[in-house]
Amino acid sequence: MNHYGFLDVWQEGDFVTRGIVVILALMSIASWTVLIAKLVSVSRLRAMTAVMRKQFWSAQDFDTGISNLGAAISNPYRDLALAAREASEQRFDTEAMLYGSLDASEWMSRCLKDVLDDYVARLQGGLAVLASIGSTAPFVGLFGTVWGIYHALMAIGSSGAASLDHVAGPVGESLVMTAFGLFVAIPAVLGYNAASRGNKAVIHSMVRYTHELQRFFITGKQRRASPAESTDAAARALPANRAVPATTH
Repeated sequence: MNHYGFLDVWQEGDFVTRGIVVILALMSIASWTVLIAKLVSVSRLRAMTAVMRKQFWSAQDFDTGISNLGAAISNPYRDLALAAREASEQRFDTEAMLYGSLDASEWMSRCLKDVLDDYVARLQGGLAVLASIGSTAPFVGLFGTVWGIYHALMAIGSSGAASLDHVAGPVGESLVMTAFGLFVAIPAVLGYNAASRGNKAVIHSMVRYTHELQRFFITGKQRRASPAESTDAAARALPANRAVPATTH
């Protein structure tokens, strides 16, 4: 029977060993909680991005486009669209106020940036926790390793002989601490990288969307259709019974 498992480390360890185990356990719980929350958040925003690309700019008017985005709470695309419309109404209806000295493009950009910055800050939330855990957990486990080796040396000194019975327990304790620190750190580092990539893609979509909204309200023009959309629109515009003229020689 194995007497050098994780349970034995807890039972045979002192208050320092148990404290390290508790700290690493709390780090692991925190990292997995943040990681799952970020995964759900990024997946939700990606779904909102897909809805925006398919249903917003293809709507008949701006109000219909906002309705197509849905009424979900914390929808950045809906909030940006509402902020753009409100900024347009405030700028042109109250030019006598202090911000009336700003030109329309600058005022629109400023209002959209405020909303965008709030959502970017929300997306970045929790990444510092993952980064901190990923960088510090190995050192916490290393401290447990050093403490276990210290116990092994103390056992050798007290017994006067470096027998396996005296050093196996403390050495096994140190190895378990090393493994536990890596077990906590590796998912945190991988989760941080994955969350950063997901946030980058979503932020890029939101920044592009703000530019399209600004262009729509300032110049009165919608975004340009993609080549595929232009080809489909041209094909639908042709009469169905129009024949191709014959080539004359």
